Amino acid sequence: MTDYTDLLPIAHQAVDLAQGIMRTMQPGVLTAKGDRDMASEVDYAIEEQVRAFLAEQTPAIGLLGEENGTTGADYGLTWALDPVDGTVNFVHGSPLCAISLGLITENRSVLGVIDLPFLGTRYSAAEGNGAHANGQAISVSATNRIGEAVVAIGDYAVGEGSEEKNRDRFDLTQRLATSMQRIRMHGSAAIDLVWLADGRIDAVVMLANKPWDTAAGVIIAREAGAVVTDRDGSPHTVESSATIAANANLLPGFFDLISDPSTGKSLSGTRASTL
Repeated sequence: MTDYTDLLPIAHQAVDLAQGIMRTMQPGVLTAKGDRDMASEVDYAIEEQVRAFLAEQTPAIGLLGEENGTTGADYGLTWALDPVDGTVNFVHGSPLCAISLGLITENRSVLGVIDLPFLGTRYSAAEGNGAHANGQAISVSATNRIGEAVVAIGDYAVGEGSEEKNRDRFDLTQRLATSMQRIRMHGSAAIDLVWLADGRIDAVVMLANKPWDTAAGVIIAREAGAVVTDRDGSPHTVESSATIAANANLLPGFFDLISDPSTGKSLSGTRASTL
């Protein structure tokens, strides 16, 4: 296993830069990205400055940013940056927003730093070295009963095709609501995954997977003891179509719950394979 810990200080410096912008700059003019989707001036400012910093510090590593796509070299490693994860929350003055910087190789996450600027917590992990919050080791909860578990779900879909996509999401929400202790929708994939890692929630289900949203959170959750999968139960990768996670004891029952109760099949229509 390759040791990526030497890149953690650089990732922290990049997120320090982003945090300073996010805490001091107003959202400014909003740029429409589609139906009910937007980017703020802060999104663009962070991405521009972090991209420049990482290009100087790690010229052999490319960067995939939410706002401006991929730039830089391609030698098997790629940074994945969401400059403001939870832009709608940020614009509305909610503290539930994050800066997310992950590192990807061979379609899997191997390093991540996520900062919650208005909640005073920074999460980090490198493959094989555990997960940490403000420098202290963290781990997932030990909850193994569905009725005692709190689950975070991803946002409902907007834009083209949202009506069809949301039929699945509404059905899933109904099934979760009848069995789990509580459902939460934080509006930030990064927060969902790091709060799973920190034991603040017990499971996560997002019927989506964008690398800038999930790359950092997936490795942090895994290093804290979570099992993170695609919707068919296969190990989660950058190319997965969904992001489903819980501790190893809870996940089988959780997968049974989110599967179609009439067929026993997973969300994709095929029986879950590797839990």
